[in-house]
Amino acid sequence: MAESNFLTYKGKPLVRKGKEIYYGDMSEKYIVKFEILSAKKDDKLEIADKVSVQLLDSNTDKPIKDRIKKDSVKDNLFTALDLGLTWLERALKE
Repeated sequence: MAESNFLTYKGKPLVRKGKEIYYGDMSEKYIVKFEILSAKKDDKLEIADKVSVQLLDSNTDKPIKDRIKKDSVKDNLFTALDLGLTWLERALKE
């Protein structure tokens, strides 16, 4: 088995690039993209208060508008993660 340098959650890669977080295995049909749209300061921490969630087809040859299967905006990262993981689990079972 090949060793991965990615952080994983529930057995799938979790990768952050700036304000974007990608969750899922690109070899599977779907992945989830989270984008932090805004954040508020709480003392020294920045806390996401608006997060976009998108269920994407992992085929990068398609235009992005054709890859988006579901999308939503949530008020915090926890709610966004919960929704995105649920979408991904259901989509991969189909």
